Amino acid sequence: MSTPYPFTAVVGMDDLRLALLLNAVSPAVGGVLVRGEKGTAKSTAVRALASLMPHVDVVAGCRFSCAPAAPDPACPDGPHEAGPGVARPTRMVELPVGASEDRLVGALDIERALAEGVKAFEPGLLADAHRGLLYVDEVNLLHDHLVDLLLDAAAMGASYVEREGVSVRHASRFLLVGTMNPEEGELRPQLLDRFGLTVEVAASRDPDQRVEVVRRRLAYDDDPVGFATRWAGEEEALRERITAARELLPRVVLGDVALRQIAATCAAFEVDGMRADIVMARTATALAAWAGRDEVMEEDVRQAALLALPHRRRRNPFDAPGLDESKLDETLDEFGGHDEPDPDNDPGPETDPDPGPDGGPDGGGGGVPPQGSGPDTGEAAGSQDEPGRAPVPAPGTGAEQQPARATEPFRTKMLSVPGLGEGAAGRRSRARTEHGRTTGARRPRGALTKLHLAATVQAAAPHQRARGRSGPGLVVRRDDMRQATREGREGNLVLFVVDASGSMAARKRMGAVKGAVLSLLLDAYQRRDKVGLITFRGKGAELALPPTSSVDAAAARLESLPTGGRTPLAQGLLKAQDVLRVERLRDPSRRPLMVVVTDGRATAAGSKDAFPTALRAARLHAAEGTAAVVVDCEAGPVRLGLAGTLARELGGSAVTLDELRAESITGLVKDVRDTSASRRAA
Repeated sequence: MSTPYPFTAVVGMDDLRLALLLNAVSPAVGGVLVRGEKGTAKSTAVRALASLMPHVDVVAGCRFSCAPAAPDPACPDGPHEAGPGVARPTRMVELPVGASEDRLVGALDIERALAEGVKAFEPGLLADAHRGLLYVDEVNLLHDHLVDLLLDAAAMGASYVEREGVSVRHASRFLLVGTMNPEEGELRPQLLDRFGLTVEVAASRDPDQRVEVVRRRLAYDDDPVGFATRWAGEEEALRERITAARELLPRVVLGDVALRQIAATCAAFEVDGMRADIVMARTATALAAWAGRDEVMEEDVRQAALLALPHRRRRNPFDAPGLDESKLDETLDEFGGHDEPDPDNDPGPETDPDPGPDGGPDGGGGGVPPQGSGPDTGEAAGSQDEPGRAPVPAPGTGAEQQPARATEPFRTKMLSVPGLGEGAAGRRSRARTEHGRTTGARRPRGALTKLHLAATVQAAAPHQRARGRSGPGLVVRRDDMRQATREGREGNLVLFVVDASGSMAARKRMGAVKGAVLSLLLDAYQRRDKVGLITFRGKGAELALPPTSSVDAAAARLESLPTGGRTPLAQGLLKAQDVLRVERLRDPSRRPLMVVVTDGRATAAGSKDAFPTALRAARLHAAEGTAAVVVDCEAGPVRLGLAGTLARELGGSAVTLDELRAESITGLVKDVRDTSASRRAA
């Protein structure tokens, strides 16, 4: 077993370390979501936490880590008698992004269950993580069906495995810690809310701190054991402080004033539900215990808000995480009870604190916001000139205008790819999936995951006499097993091809176009699609955003999209063909949907047949079977209908900006399918 990197040797990242330590003090806080750019030691810090967690007492030989003082009466390895157990280190279980359902919840031997009536169960990761820590690296890339299982276990504190009437249940309470890079996509809101705290991490811009990071990492890589030995004293001191805080925690008093501040803060920031209030209360209590106090103070409530609320106040994936700290301070001050008269006429420092420079009590231990969450955070404030912004076009590409602001996003109706796919699980187009409604049965390829009971019985029934059946049960062989085939929904690659030329440059018009694309991006986020963005203007087309799961990045590129110059429509379509060709090689099962946003006008320097050239490029997409929708942006009293002609050559459908709204687009998906069907018939 490799020697873990010491937690106390992690440089900087105060918010991350504090959030992890608070969960070590009080696991009821509910875990941590760590958001940040790649290469910031997120995983290193999380893995280092496990060695600081106190040992747990378990029933000897129990695969489900039952507590000896109160064993689970429904434990599959039980029943257990209450009594002394054995102590073991707290486990940290890692859930791989590509794990199977059986690996997560456990596997039930269906063959033995049918033939012998025996519940032969092999525990999964949820059983291993009980009373421990479950760590998911790149949690935002976790498949939806695994997310559903995690949500169920986190909500009920138990894991259920049910297959064709055979059920196994075991306790599963764990500290959930996840890391993610927001550039690769956001989390589903339901799972996001399950994380008690969230922190933003970023690499330090301080050269001295960066030097120290490199120095320590190189020393650890050269001699892990020796490096850990040098930090053993600090690790033991931190472990003792965690133990002391745990012992103090039950005696910490959460007064009415602090409780009112918590409730008022959650109401002021309009968070959904009551989980935020409960998490804030638990976090503030843990902060007081960590500071060695037996009463929650205002700085504890403030710090708890900065850790527990940023990810709960987002209304859509384009909202930046974080809190308005001035609003937070105003709320805490209003409900802090400072104006209440003191019966002893002696306002002490705890009843009338002098505001510090950051709006909190002078000298308080809280008030440090998650990195990058404040309105003025140094390097974070300069990130708008980094990867999320489109590059400034080179000179000579035509007259430019300042980027127009997008209009308010609206809800769109679903656009889908015709036919039946086999892509990654999602919520857009029909596909053969592991989850969904049962449509048939087949022989299993590899391990059996979803039994089709009727087909299995039908396959085994003719052989019962030859197999010497004498009892009431069926004699079932492995060759009799049938896998259920299911139909669900898949995620697609939605490739936006956006006209940014001079003909689209009118500010109100381009704002409406950006609002429509932003609405489609929001729809793609909800349906778990990958998205890409191609823009064409001036002399050619540019891949503004390679296909990615991050709609945040696409929205940022769209926001800064400049306009002006000629309309090289053909180059935009040919660029899209190149991108789709590469993506088919990378992920052949993910089907594309191309959304062309244009008024159909095409111009090119020195060419009079720009539009016919664009139509020839469109026919290349039609020949490859690419599903396409053209969003017609033509405006004015005189309309040429060029976008409709382009849509027909693409084998797709055209829709105006007004028709794109959910209440106006009822027949669009049917039109796409009917057009594709008529082309195949022809």
